[in-house]
Amino acid sequence: MSTLFEPSLSTSAMRAPFSTADAPSMADSLPAITFGFDDLRERMARFTDRFDDFIAKGRKQVLEEHNQFCINVAQLQEDQRMKQKDIEILAQKSSHHAAAVSAQEAETAEMQLAIAAITQQRDSHAQHRDRLRSEIASLNKQIAARRSAQQVHAKEMEAQSRLNVPELDFWETYLGLRIDGAGQVDRLKFVFSNLDERDWEKEAWFELDTERREYRVVGCRPKVEEGEVEACVDRLNESRDLGAFLRGMREIFVKGMK
Repeated sequence: MSTLFEPSLSTSAMRAPFSTADAPSMADSLPAITFGFDDLRERMARFTDRFDDFIAKGRKQVLEEHNQFCINVAQLQEDQRMKQKDIEILAQKSSHHAAAVSAQEAETAEMQLAIAAITQQRDSHAQHRDRLRSEIASLNKQIAARRSAQQVHAKEMEAQSRLNVPELDFWETYLGLRIDGAGQVDRLKFVFSNLDERDWEKEAWFELDTERREYRVVGCRPKVEEGEVEACVDRLNESRDLGAFLRGMREIFVKGMK
């Protein structure tokens, strides 16, 4: 749409006055100017549309990039959280592993101490066993020697008993001598009666231990002089005369009752 340009009042005022009233105007001689406002308005509208579209697309792109950035940040944060959790799990496993290693080391040390103690105990038991074997061998020798001595003593006693049988019969029959067991091996109890004229039934006794080669009196009733009994036993060990020993013991009891 074209519009004719009309000069303003100022232009008319500046114009030189006509020399005459009918003289032609200078504006009438100027060409007509057409600015094309409609075309300019249309181009500005198209530019505005393109600019608005550019702005809308820019906003959309910025919004998409912002959303993608937020998604990336959230994903990075989740990855960081997962990695932190993995680090914590690994640290916990490392702590448990260190504790297990420490426990195993302590158990190993304890087992080594136990092994050392058992080894020492085994060596001690071995030494004790060897010592016992040596003692058993020595005891076996002593037992063998004692058995041999007992056999010799038994033979001597048997020979002496054969010699003393008539005399023992005489002592038992006429003098009230009785021989009893004392409740222990190799120990005899000799009981005398007819010792006290006031009481012929009153008895006196002594126990003779024959376990060793050297005989000994281990008890007697009633109490008598210990020195006299020891002297009588010494004579028996020297002479092996049982009859003389019994006579001597009877005399000691008779003297003690008086």
